[in-house]
Amino acid sequence: MNKYFYESECQSSPLREQALIGRLADFINYAKQECDHYKETLAHIDGEKITSRELLAQLPITRKSDLIRLQAKHSPLGGVNAAKANLGRIFQSPGPIYDPENTKDDWWRMGQAFYAAGFRQGEIVQNCLSYHLTPGGFILDSGARACGCVVIPAGPGQTDQQLDIIEHLKPQGYAGTPSFLKILLDKAKAENRDVSSLTKALVTGEALPKSLRAEFSAAGIDTLQAYATADVGLIGFESQIDDGLIIAEDLLVEIVRPGSLEPVAEGEVGEVVVTSFNVDYPLIRFATGDLSAVKLGVSDCGRTNMRIKGWLGRADQTTKVKGMFVHANQIEQVRQVYPYIAKMRLLVSQVNYNDKMHLQCELTDDKYLDEDVTSTLDSISSTLKKVTKLTGTIEFVATGTLADDGKVIDDVRTID
Repeated sequence: MNKYFYESECQSSPLREQALIGRLADFINYAKQECDHYKETLAHIDGEKITSRELLAQLPITRKSDLIRLQAKHSPLGGVNAAKANLGRIFQSPGPIYDPENTKDDWWRMGQAFYAAGFRQGEIVQNCLSYHLTPGGFILDSGARACGCVVIPAGPGQTDQQLDIIEHLKPQGYAGTPSFLKILLDKAKAENRDVSSLTKALVTGEALPKSLRAEFSAAGIDTLQAYATADVGLIGFESQIDDGLIIAEDLLVEIVRPGSLEPVAEGEVGEVVVTSFNVDYPLIRFATGDLSAVKLGVSDCGRTNMRIKGWLGRADQTTKVKGMFVHANQIEQVRQVYPYIAKMRLLVSQVNYNDKMHLQCELTDDKYLDEDVTSTLDSISSTLKKVTKLTGTIEFVATGTLADDGKVIDDVRTID
């Protein structure tokens, strides 16, 4: 049995770097020819002259947050997609941001992550990431099938039915968020359900605290993480616990000082910026908004690609709640529905590893506190769910309560 999903995973680092840099010139010229966005933003760039990381770092950055504006101007994909792209699906992620998919096998390149996590031919995987509108479920589905696994497209929720499926079909693997795996295990323990068939998990969409990973290990489930986005697909993956995230093959990843074009010193925290050689959806210096840092050295598993330390926060106020992005502009969209609310601040916390949203609403006049506000709170809660696709509690606060610091989303979760 092969040790690696791709033979190239153990090639010498200089050879990999040389091959990736050598692809830049043709790919930049291709993107300028095929994509309206790059025709404009790279009009002054001669692709043939981009022959090093230092020269790549002079190119403009396209930020994930830019996609909302670009797509509003040029529907549906902002001109980032290739004109001759062979697309089979378009998804909607919170923002809203629309993401494409070519439905060929493992288009998202997730097979590498599943293989490193021990998933093999013939095993059954219960995939609990959502298939509804967002691409997450399909991303994991394609990666598991690339390893020869049989996928149960379970999605999140309906825990009783999920446990029934585990008892009946006895899947060896779980794929989804770590918080939902905990929900399943806690319910199984409380109701004496048999989930002993689960021995491995690939989790994504949320941070995986050490204490939670230890709980999974105690339950007999070896759990590794993958870092993927709806735009890029797989960016990095674990092959061993606490050994960093190995960058996926065929990507150029930079760690850049937030708000600038400039890469930081090796080991310094910055924003993850990706160049993905995807002919359907070319991404050149695409800033994910996620913070990380290069982890020095190479993995003991024998894979030689660059490693990063994992998710270290956000470069902007965007955050992930239950694996779904929530943007500051979405909270403003909610506020604009209610003229008597001057400010809103979304507090994101975690209780028993489950994400919670609490929306504070500062009133334009305290007189509204004297009125029957139950129906209004229910209305705001409904609007919040409509805009973000997530539920949260609502609180009215007196005028002057929220600081004038520009903060709209306050993520108070901690990673142990």
